[in-house]
This record gives sequence, structure tokens and C-alpha cells, in this order.
Amino acid sequence: VQLQAFGGGLVQAGGFLRLSCAASGSIIRIEGMTWYRQAPGKQRELVATISNGGYTHYVDSVKGRFLISRDNAKNTVYLQMNSLKPEDTAVYYCNADIISGIYRRNYWGQGTQVTVSS
Repeated sequence: VQLQAFGGGLVQAGGFLRLSCAASGSIIRIEGMTWYRQAPGKQRELVATISNGGYTHYVDSVKGRFLISRDNAKNTVYLQMNSLKPEDTAVYYCNADIISGIYRRNYWGQGTQVTVSS
């Protein structure tokens, strides 16, 4: 099982980006899917999470600007990031709890860099 993230880049403040993260492999079910980010010199923080049933939670700093969604048929989670600010600059990581075979494990995708210029 692998997670692969796409969609990072360089954008001006006020702009938008859409991140995607697709899970592949022998997957029976994906439970929670989460986006984290880590800025230089800071700890990794949870940005947004979505349950298999669609329940969402956001860190306060992105509420009203970011939208997390998922397509269970495609085993993919998205993060629509609007009104981006320089403080959103970070490496963004996707994370998922995946049931494969008889095991439920937590997986991380590779990071994707998001840079917001002022």
C-alpha cells in the first residue's frame, strides 16, 4: 500500500492550490484520511481530517479557507486551499488508516511543498 501526494507548488498570497493524495495497493477500506503540514523549524501539525463517512475537522488557522474531501471510489483525499497566506508555507503530508488484508495500518505519503509568496 502506498500514498502519493500531488499538487504542491508556488503561489502568491490570496491564491489557491488543490492537493491530492491517492492510495494504491491491496486496499479493503480506508478509514480516516488526514493532511498534515510542517513548516521549517516547526512541529508537524494536523491541518484537516476526514472520516470514511465524511466527518471533517480543521485546525483553526485554516477554517473557512481550506476544504478537505475524499472520493472513496478512487481512494483519494483532496485539500482545496483558498486565500492562501505566507504562513501556509510548509511541506504538506497525507496520512491514512488503511485496512489491507487482515491488518489496519497507518500510512504516510511523501510530502509536497507548498510555498506562498507575499
